[in-house]
Amino acid sequence: MFRIFLIVVGLGILAALGGAIYVGLFPPNPQPHSVEKTIPNDKFQVR
Repeated sequence: MFRIFLIVVGLGILAALGGAIYVGLFPPNPQPHSVEKTIPNDKFQVR
């Protein structure tokens, strides 16, 4: 019973390491997005 648990944990660790290596070798493409610029609002300024 304990041996099966160790095998499952070991396979999970190997899968996580494999996924990390895969993402490191083939990184995803960045998604382009527009930059929002704040416009000053003079209507609410204290005089």
